[in-house]
Amino acid sequence: MDRYGLLLATLIIAYLVSALTSSRVTQALRVSSLPRRTVVLARSVTVIGSVIVVALVAASGNKEVRGAASIWTAAMLLLTAVLIVERALGMDTVTIQTIYAALSAYLIIGLMFASIYGAIDGLTTTDFFANGQQADIRTFQYFSFTTLTTLGYGDFTAIGNFGRAVAVLEALTGQIFLATLVARLVAAYRTPPRGASPGGGPAGPAGEGGQSPDQPARAPAEGEAQAHPGSREWQEP
Repeated sequence: MDRYGLLLATLIIAYLVSALTSSRVTQALRVSSLPRRTVVLARSVTVIGSVIVVALVAASGNKEVRGAASIWTAAMLLLTAVLIVERALGMDTVTIQTIYAALSAYLIIGLMFASIYGAIDGLTTTDFFANGQQADIRTFQYFSFTTLTTLGYGDFTAIGNFGRAVAVLEALTGQIFLATLVARLVAAYRTPPRGASPGGGPAGPAGEGGQSPDQPARAPAEGEAQAHPGSREWQEP
């Protein structure tokens, strides 16, 4: 059963508390349509890889190791977004869970670009932000989502050409994603009409002079003769 509403809530909470990436990938794999063996293998690789990355970052706090860990994080988030979009597009009908799936993928894209910015900052010798602004996971996420939604407050600005190019790519991705996938799913979503009967027929009382199909036929009263064709009481009009 698809529970993308739960995934969306988990992503919002994970963003607020900067949770680990592995939980997002595991949740996406749980609701994906991949074969069970593939899901188990992907979970194992995700967990083992995340443990190795966390151990390396804890053992060595240098900039290059953090940049490499950010690359792993971005790759896992990209995989998660692809799995969610693939599952959402494969649904027969557009439901509220389909829309939740698209919104979850949108948030994951923002977190993915934040990890890419962290990788750029860790693997280059220059500062990522102009004017010596502080660069950490919180500022990268803030910069990522303001870029993804094209708000562009201007308080944080990428100083390098590569960082600026990635920021432009994120802004274009956010606009295209909202204008195509999310807007199309919302337009295709239809709630069931009120008062519709489970069998698909119109609900409500029977028409004038008619009888409800569920209403049993009235039995003749005691002493009341029932006319049949061929009897005296029955006359052809």
